Amino acid sequence: MSDFADLARRALRDSGYSMSAAARAINYDLAYLSRVLNGKQQPSVKLAEALDRLVEAGGALAGTVLNADDQSRVARSAGQSSRVDAGTVDALSRVLVAYRRLDDVLDPRSVIPATLMHVDDITRMLKGARGAQRERLTAVASEFAQFAGWMLAQVRRDDEAVSMLTQALELADAIEDGTLAAQALNFRGYLARRQGRQQGVARWYAAAARTPGAHPAQRLGDLLQSAAGLAELGETGQALRVADEAERLSDLAAAVPPPETAYWLTPEFNRLNMGLCTLALGRYDEAVDHFSTGLAGLPDEQQGAAWTQEHRDALRRAVASR
Repeated sequence: MSDFADLARRALRDSGYSMSAAARAINYDLAYLSRVLNGKQQPSVKLAEALDRLVEAGGALAGTVLNADDQSRVARSAGQSSRVDAGTVDALSRVLVAYRRLDDVLDPRSVIPATLMHVDDITRMLKGARGAQRERLTAVASEFAQFAGWMLAQVRRDDEAVSMLTQALELADAIEDGTLAAQALNFRGYLARRQGRQQGVARWYAAAARTPGAHPAQRLGDLLQSAAGLAELGETGQALRVADEAERLSDLAAAVPPPETAYWLTPEFNRLNMGLCTLALGRYDEAVDHFSTGLAGLPDEQQGAAWTQEHRDALRRAVASR
């Protein structure tokens, strides 16, 4: 209950609604809404959906609410984690999907507290987990920690982001999951770019691209971003060689669906990475084309996402530099 209550309170605040105004807007009893938003009562499905519509979360907020059976199952597993079952892991996986979607519609600062609660809860559960579901639970724990690191990097809580991404990488390595490991390294590259550390950009994205088991779409994006870091360092020749290697991956990356753990890595999204690379190389007309096409090709629910601001700013720089 506490994670939905925290998310809903913050989403209402960000949308300009007081609790009483929200109760009037969705025609619900204020006392009931207060109990839900203070974590004292589980929301009904209808209330969760009404709040979701009010803050225009596109179903992502309502998706964080478990049904009664799943709540009981997860609670039992938390109390006796050595007996984690497949249903528990499935339920946590569905919640993770909803959190990923929240990243596209809510302010990262509003999603981080509840995300960190989940990381703590699942990590505790994992410590005692045994049997056939331990590997799947490890993957969920890794992806939740990775997601937390990404969100923390967006708001420049750098030390916490590094801690989460290190944890995510260690969990991914424990089950030899190359796609999860590569994505954790990718987010270290993103953090380095946020910090303006081009050595880190070149290094972390290169490490992600060379990770055994990385998906072709991951490798393509990682190579392009590593090339951008090299270009910013003045290593133009090396940047061009890495960019050429990325170009040779384009057809394969487009032909294979992206992994579920990096579902956003569509050909349209990787146009944004091409934009970063060509901008760093001073190919401004190409950069404008890549950024414009990539941004226009994003799904509707991602058009207003906070993380797109970096690419919109880069597009403006490319236009101004032509």
